[in-house]
Amino acid sequence: MAEELVYARMLEWLAEDIPFWDVTSELVPEECECDAVVVVKSEGVAACTEEVAYFLRKLGFRVSVVKRSGEAFERGDRLLEVSGNMKRLLQVERLILNLLAHACGVATATREAVSKARRVNPRVVVAATRKTMPGLRYFEKKAVAVAGGDTHRLSLSDMILVKDNHLKYFGSVSRALKAAKKAAGFSRKVEVEVSSPSEAVEAARMGADIVMLDNFTVEEVKAAIRMLEREGLRSKVVVEVSGGVTLDNIEEYARAGPDVISMGCLTHSARAIDMSLEVVEVRRE
Repeated sequence: MAEELVYARMLEWLAEDIPFWDVTSELVPEECECDAVVVVKSEGVAACTEEVAYFLRKLGFRVSVVKRSGEAFERGDRLLEVSGNMKRLLQVERLILNLLAHACGVATATREAVSKARRVNPRVVVAATRKTMPGLRYFEKKAVAVAGGDTHRLSLSDMILVKDNHLKYFGSVSRALKAAKKAAGFSRKVEVEVSSPSEAVEAARMGADIVMLDNFTVEEVKAAIRMLEREGLRSKVVVEVSGGVTLDNIEEYARAGPDVISMGCLTHSARAIDMSLEVVEVRRE
């Protein structure tokens, strides 16, 4: 079912690229077939190759997935091998390359972040955020997951996360958590964003499942965790650090001892992996 939804979404994007007809690919005869490969120009981590292969197969191509999602690749490696109608392949070329370049970029950044963080804190979880581009959430979250990261919330329906603007309505962490715990029922966790170590303690006392230390410095993270430990609350709450964490400072934050580090940059700022589709044989029938 998920594959069909992804296929439908990609068809919409293809229609955006070809609103009427592809005036260039019309130069290629309909009966012409070809073999082609998707080749990467730098090292990284593969993501969403299966989804792209499914899309191509639905369009009538024969596809071999050389690098599956989560597998590392080196410069010059092939991700996919594709055979079929040449005109149709040229029409979808840019769509599949754009999608794979971005998804592999997200996976590559995630793998680097997880590696750095767990080098100093083997138990820490590196998570994405909801800072995803509209229409791309499935692909970006999949790329995070296959590279060893955690997807965090997939949507607003997943759990209750009380953020700073919600707190402005309630006026305090305690009042917000009372309302949240009542609404959560038995099936949803409750997380609250806090701005100081004392608010972290307040949230833990009120029964928050997860406390998000938002835009804390490394020293402030350490102080919040020490305060939770002194109050006997550290083992009762998941501590998440979010805001201001990058690939350059993630080791410092991981060393401070949180359970989760969430990073918006994994999805909204990941550098795309350069790659190309190369036709290796043309069959003029």
